[in-house]
Parts: sequence; C-alpha cells; structure tokens
Amino acid sequence: MSTKSNETTLRAMQMTTSDSPASPLRSFFHTCRSNSNTGLLVLFGVLFLTFSLYLPGRFATHDTLVSMMFQLPELGLLALAMLFPLLSGGFNLAIIATTNMAALLMAWLMTTYVDPTGGNAGMIVALALLAGLVAVVLVGAITGYLVATLNTHPILVTLGTMSIISGTCVWLTRGKPIAGFPDVMQSIGNSVVLGIPLPFWIFTAATVGVGLLLSRTRFGISVYMVGSNLEATRYSGINTRNVLIGIYTASSVMCWLAAILMMARFNSASAGYAASYLLITVLAAILGGVDPNGGFGKVSGLFIALLVLQVISSGLNLLGVNTQLTQAMWGGTMIVVMVVRYVVGRYGLFKPKAAKKA
Repeated sequence: MSTKSNETTLRAMQMTTSDSPASPLRSFFHTCRSNSNTGLLVLFGVLFLTFSLYLPGRFATHDTLVSMMFQLPELGLLALAMLFPLLSGGFNLAIIATTNMAALLMAWLMTTYVDPTGGNAGMIVALALLAGLVAVVLVGAITGYLVATLNTHPILVTLGTMSIISGTCVWLTRGKPIAGFPDVMQSIGNSVVLGIPLPFWIFTAATVGVGLLLSRTRFGISVYMVGSNLEATRYSGINTRNVLIGIYTASSVMCWLAAILMMARFNSASAGYAASYLLITVLAAILGGVDPNGGFGKVSGLFIALLVLQVISSGLNLLGVNTQLTQAMWGGTMIVVMVVRYVVGRYGLFKPKAAKKA
C-alpha cells in the first residue's frame, strides 16, 4: 500500500511539473542558453519583425534587403579577421590599419599603371591584388612572430603595428584618398548574381571557408587549443609559434578581402576608412558566443550575430537615428551582452530544474 501511494504521489508530481506553464518557457530559455545560435536566430526574427511592423513598406522591402547585403560583407570580413586572434586568446587592433594599407597600395598601383585606354586594366588589377595580398601576409606574419616571441599581450604588439601602419599611410598619402579605379574593379562591388550582391557571395564563401578551416583542419584545432591553454598546447608537441603566425596571417588575409570590397564599393581608398568598425567587430564576436579569453566560439554564431547587428543598423538608419548615437549604442550593447552572459553563467539562470525525489 505504501509503495503504491509513493508511485501515485511521484506520478502526480511529474504531471504537475510537466503541466506547469513555466516549464515550456524555462525549457525554451535553456535551449537558447545552451545553444547561442538558437537565441541569436530568435533575436534576429524578433528584431526583423519589430522593424517591419514599425516601418511598414520601408524595412521589409527588396531594396532594403539588397542594401543590407551590400553593406554587411565589409564588416563581416573584418569580424572574421578579428575572430582568429580572439579564439587564440589574443586581439588584433591593427585590422583596420592593415585593411586601409592594402587598399591604398592596390589603389596606387591601379591609378598609376593602368593605361588611360584601359587596355591593360585586367593585368594591372590582378597584379595589384597580388601585391596587396603579399603585403598583408607580411604584416600578419611579422605580427604573429612578435606575439609568439616577445611574451607580451597581443594588444600591445598590435597597437604598435597599428600605429606604424596608420602613421605611414597618412604620411605617404598626406591623408588624402586615392580614387578612380578601372571598371573591372568597380564591378566587384556593384554586381548582382542570382539576385544577391556579389560582395555578399564573397563574404559567405569566406565564412564557409573559415568555418571549415577552424573545424576540419589541424591548424583550426590548434587555434582552439592555443586559446584554451597555450602552455599545455606547447607541451603537447604543437609548434605554438607557427600557429600564432598562422593566426595573424589568416587575420590579415581577411583584411585583404575586406580592402578589395571597400575599394570596389567606394571607388576610393583612404587611411581613415572604417575607423568605427573595430568596436563592432568585437561586439559581433562577443554577441556570437566567442569567448574573449579564447578557446571557444563558432563561425556560425558570428555570422548570425552580424545579421542581427545589420538589422539593427538598417532599422536605426531608417528611423533617422544619429550616427554618433548609434556608435554609442554599440558600446552600450557590448556592455549589456557581457553583463547578461556573466549573470546567466554566475547564477545559472534558465537551467532546467532537477527532478525531485519522492
């Protein structure tokens, strides 16, 4: 009789728990917490729906969506450039300076050596792109070598490289932009393929490539290991110096791609372009679930976070919000995201309740 009574009581408790209105809600929040991509997708959907309802006929339109796909790739590629050092527990303050340096070098070669008739435009553009790639690889390799050998924080190293590159570029150009590129170059930034802007295809391809590199190669696994514990990785037999050189070189290659798209879209290059993007790249990574201490983060999370930030940016722009105020909002958003992550992790919010024993 006692056993039967206990079974009945336990069954009643289970039914009460499963029928509780808070149970599905808690389960939903736990899913979002355990899988950051799910939470980001929900946030993306809520924001998109909100702006669509608040700005009928202006936000959820073909022109607005195409405009977003033209704007996102540059920031997205710079965010990928920041992702590599963040996963390793480092930081790269020089991504904007490296991007502008590559753009100015390629712009100078194009405007100097392309024949006025445009007969050699294709060859010169190809050589300029190659020169830009070589330049960023050298910058990345040197930066990675310094980070690996000086035993100092990457912020200090990249602060130095950023200052050297930016100062040199401003001095050589007197702070003036270089403009007027061949049509073949401009077509990269303005073409549409299958209804989607070519820059967005390039960014998507780069995202998939980086995702495969980090998840399916020995180098990618080593990046996560370095971010988790540098010394343990070194003692496990992995050449951490080469890994760090590879990390900052890969970061610089993403800067090269961003430079190409910026040149193609703006038809100019300058040492002062994209200065405000540095904060947003870090915000996108943190929002996407990347651990700023290194060792954890996914490209997919970064990609969705970029979509979220682009929706917010476009929506605020259509609302006529001041650009400087938007910049301040990005900083506030980063602080809020870090606070929420701390509180959720510290107090274990939205964890499913353990089953009570009878």
